[in-house]
Parts: sequence; C-alpha cells; structure tokens
Amino acid sequence: MKNLPELLLIIILTTMMQTNAFSGNIRPTAVAGQFYPANAEHLTHDVNSYYNHATDRHLKGTVRAIIVPHAGYVFSGAVAAEAYRQIPPAQHYDHIFLLGPSHHTWVDGASVPMMWQNYATPLGAVPVDTALCKQLISSNSYFTSKVEAHEKEHCLEVQLPFLQLRLQHMPPIVPIVIGTERFAVLQKIAGALKPYFNDRNLFVISSDFSHYPKYDDAERVDSTTGQAIESGSVNQFVHALQTNAEAGVANLATSACGQCAIAVLLLMSQGDTTLTMHHLCYRNSGDSPYGGKEQVVGYHAFVQTAEAQSAGTTCDAATGFSLTDDDKQLLHRIAWTSIKGGDVKTLVAHAGKALSSKCGAFVTLTEGGRLRGCIGHFGSDVPLWQTVAAMARDAAFHDPRFKPVTRDEWDSLQLEISVITPLKRIHNISEFQYGKQGIFIKKGWHTGTFLPQVAHEVNWTKEEFLSHCAQDKAGIGWDGWRTAELYTYEAIVF
Repeated sequence: MKNLPELLLIIILTTMMQTNAFSGNIRPTAVAGQFYPANAEHLTHDVNSYYNHATDRHLKGTVRAIIVPHAGYVFSGAVAAEAYRQIPPAQHYDHIFLLGPSHHTWVDGASVPMMWQNYATPLGAVPVDTALCKQLISSNSYFTSKVEAHEKEHCLEVQLPFLQLRLQHMPPIVPIVIGTERFAVLQKIAGALKPYFNDRNLFVISSDFSHYPKYDDAERVDSTTGQAIESGSVNQFVHALQTNAEAGVANLATSACGQCAIAVLLLMSQGDTTLTMHHLCYRNSGDSPYGGKEQVVGYHAFVQTAEAQSAGTTCDAATGFSLTDDDKQLLHRIAWTSIKGGDVKTLVAHAGKALSSKCGAFVTLTEGGRLRGCIGHFGSDVPLWQTVAAMARDAAFHDPRFKPVTRDEWDSLQLEISVITPLKRIHNISEFQYGKQGIFIKKGWHTGTFLPQVAHEVNWTKEEFLSHCAQDKAGIGWDGWRTAELYTYEAIVF
C-alpha cells in the first residue's frame, strides 16, 4: 500500500488535472463575491427576495427582449428583477442572446466566445451554443472571438443567476460583447441577428444608464433617455443621447454604457408594429443605502413584448380587396391623428372590414411640392389602420433624411397614402409592368423600393428605373438589380 504522502500527492495531481480540463471547457465566474454572492444559498435567497418584491404586470404577448442593469445586486438587483419577473417561468426559448458593452477591451464590432462551452455561476453551468457563435463569425466579418472581451466582463455574467432562478428550462446562451458605437457597424450587427429576433428566442440587453452625475441630474438625464427607448425609435434614442451630451450636465460620463446594445435592439425592432416597449422601473444608486447622492449611476428596466396577430384578409385585388371613399378619408384622419399625437383607437371603432385587413402601406409627406418624409412597411402582417398610423408618425418624425416635422408645419403639409398589395417575386423584367407596379429590390441586407407613382414623375426607361432604385435606394450600384431579387407590387394611392 502506498504511504500517505504519496497518496496525497496523487490526489492533488489528479485534482489539478481535472480542474485544468474543466476550466478549459467552462468560463469561470469573474465577479462572484463582488457583484453578487458567491455562495449558492445566499445568491438564491437574494435573487428570490428581489423576485418576491417585484410586480407581475400581466403583459400581453410574448416577452421578446428585456433591458436590464448590470451593477452590483445591492444597487440594481431589484430593478433587474422587475423585468425578469415578466417572463413566464414555463416559457420555452431556443436561445437566450445576451448583448452588452465591452468594459475591458476594444472590439471593432462584436465578440462571441468560442473558447468555452459553458459559463459558470454559483448555481451551476450554463451552456453556450458555440456552433451558433461560429456561424455568426463565419457569416459576418464584424463578428469575432476575443477572449479578453469575455474573461473579465461582468455585464453578461450578472444576468445568468436571474435567468437560472426564473426559467424552468434554461436554454443555451449566445453571449455577445459589443465594443463599437459606430452606427454603420451596429446596423450590420442588427442585420446579422435579425433572423433570430423572433418569439423563439429571448434577447437580454445589459446596460446601466447615466454615470456619475448628481442624483437630481441623473433623474432628468435618465428620463430623457428612457422616454426615447420607450418610443421604440432608434432615431429618438440617438437624439436623446446627443441632447444629454450637449446639456452640460456636471460629471456625466455617459447616458447609457450599453447604448450600442440598446441601439442594436431598436434597429432590429424598427418597422415591426407588433412590438411594444414597456418601461417598468427606474432607480439609481443613490436610492440604495450603500450609495451616495453626489455621484450616482442610473438603472432602468424595460420589457419588449410581441403581440400575436390574428389571421385576416390581405390587401390583394385577387381576393376582392378594395377601399371605399369613406375608408380612404378615415385612413387620412388616422394618419393625421397619429402625427398630432391623438388616440387613433377611438377612430378605429368606425372602421370597416377593409381597414382591418393585413396590408403594407407607405405614407408620404410633401411641403410645397418637395418631399418632407416618406416611410413604409411591406408585409401582410399588421392591420391596415395600424400600419398607416405607424408609418405616418415615422414619416413625420423618424425619416433619417429630414428633421422632424414641427407643429408650425402641419397646415402646409400634404399627405399621401399608398396601400401596398403583397410582394410578388419576378425572375425577368418583362414581368414588371412599369408605371402600374412598384419595384422592390433585395440583395443580402440591402433593400430599396420605388412606388408605382414614381414612374410618372420621371422620364426614365424601365431599365433606368431599376438602375436608379438599385443605386439610389438599395445602394448596390447601377447594375446591382441584375443579380438581386426583384419583387413587384401594386398600390392604391390617395
């Protein structure tokens, strides 16, 4: 029999080999014992206490995304719990996408972890979908895998215990650390993630808000930022960040440290009128017994839900769809009411069956014959009245080519609505009825369209029409339409 010292040496060496093998497979905790308890029992007690004090809001629809803070639990745990509490425990997700900022290293784009198959927490390991991470990297040049972006990063790690103690089924995670604020790159990241942005996946956006102003200043700054996020508009969000930065608030380092991740969520969401952003809670570190009032950090909780749409007819002439003069007048009233901030739902009570049909639509604003805004939505997924209301508001305030419409301009604006029939794929331009149909060009993530009436405003041939759309709208070059997907549609214009 081996003597005791020799046995102890074997045990130590074996344990070291097992630990090394395990650590190569799992990301160890970086901030357990600092941002949250390292002891599983204490951690469970604290998180469950936050949940017990949170309110179930009984929100309609599927929870698609949440925006939650990532500070130490004693400062922001109660705020985070308000958002997590809205997720039904029995909800089954295929993946949880965790998006947050890089606090420790520069990343020109986004980084996903290829080096670990699991993330450790005091409550157990959480699996990482490394295959999906690999796919994101191989398909998109702005995704990479940078170990230093993940090994010490706390903004995603602190979310895991809340998920583990809320969901009965914990799906694999896709941790994404974003290290750039370049808007063009954020658009590309949003485009890469958009195929996964559906009811089968949950997006957790990790961000604290104002950093280091006084208590009262933080409340004002965070209110501006919060209202912009609640609007669901990425343009309003960017404007709010600029407004806060230019306000001269003492000690304000940032309005939202996770602004890059929030922008990606808003970019993925834009144009989808089935989505609603709910603001649930706001506090800052000065509200904690552990924080002072002179330099604080702000915390918001948001939940984004997706409303299920009931089946309905579409705006297709083949199905007998048409609009009466009364329908058109009511749609105009809905558009103007939406622009002026009124309640369009009071008008819908008088709407006919056609206005409940699932239709796409464009709303165009002109002033003195000059374009003032034009935004549209393709697809037969939303009732026509709802599409028109949303597009009118976006045309007035969120067309990135123009400044938002002011109240003083209302009387001088003209408003045109184009109700769109479903897109029809064509494979030869001989199928395109120039002057009667509009064109929609798609190549990768690049898209562009000309409405049918544009043909009557220019002196172009059919091929010049396609080339201008490819170059000026889709951004794929003069001849880009020749290798792109082409779709036609008709429009009821009034």
